[in-house]
Amino acid sequence: MNGQGTAEEAVMTDSPRSIAQRDTPLPAGLNEERFAGYGVMGLPFASGHYLAFRHFPASSVGEGYDSVWHRDPAGNWVIYSSVPPSSSCARYFGSELEDARVENISVQWTGPRAFTVEIRHKIVWELELGRSVATAAMTGIGRLMPAAWWRSDKVLSAMSKVAGPVLRAGKVGLTGTVSNGQWFRANPRMLWTVDDSRAMVDGVDIGPPGPLDHQARLGDFWLPQRGMFVVGESFFEPYDPERHRQNTMGS
Repeated sequence: MNGQGTAEEAVMTDSPRSIAQRDTPLPAGLNEERFAGYGVMGLPFASGHYLAFRHFPASSVGEGYDSVWHRDPAGNWVIYSSVPPSSSCARYFGSELEDARVENISVQWTGPRAFTVEIRHKIVWELELGRSVATAAMTGIGRLMPAAWWRSDKVLSAMSKVAGPVLRAGKVGLTGTVSNGQWFRANPRMLWTVDDSRAMVDGVDIGPPGPLDHQARLGDFWLPQRGMFVVGESFFEPYDPERHRQNTMGS
C-alpha cells in the first residue's frame, strides 16, 4: 500500500477508516477489467429497500469512482455513479436496471468505524461497522490464501458456499456471470459487519435494516441478506458489444 505493510496485515489492529484511507493500487492482470477499493457489498432493509455502495479509486477502465445502488420495494434498481455508466457499475449490470445516473457522491468518515454516504437531495446513508467471529475468521483465511487461489473459479465457488452460512448472509456468489453477460470474480480480502444503519431516500426514512423476503441478485451476483463492508478487488471480462448486453444507460 504505502510502505507501512499490506492492508491484510493491518486489519488486525487498524480501523476500517484507516485502511480505507490508504493508497489503493490497481491489481495486476491481463485481458480483464480490474477495480480495487472498498464498499458495502449490500444492506437490505425490512421495508423492502436495498442499498449498496462502491468506492473504487483504482480502475482499469477509466478514472476511479463512487457508486450507490438502490433497489426500491417494487424491485426496481437504480445505480448512481460519479462517472458515466460506461465506466462504472452499469457497465456490468445495466441490462437489469431501471436507470443509471451520474451524480455527485460524497463519502465522509465520521469515526474509526462510521461513515456517511450522501447523494444530495436523494440519499443520505449512515453506517456503523463492527466485527464478528465470522468476519475475523474469513479475513484471517484470506490473508493466508496464495494469490493464485484468488483467481481460481473453483476456489471462489467453494468459498461462496462456505461464506453464506458462516456470515449468515444468504447465498454468496464470488464468481459467475453478471447481468450484461461478462464473467466476474470478486476478491473480498477483508470484511466487517454493518452493525447499525439509517438511510433517507428522497427525504423519507426507509426504516431499520432487515433481510428481504426473497434475496436479491443481479445475474449471478447475490446481494447479501446481512450488511457487509468489504475491502478488496473485482475482476470482469472485457466488454464486447457483439457478445454482451447493453452496458450504458441513463445520463
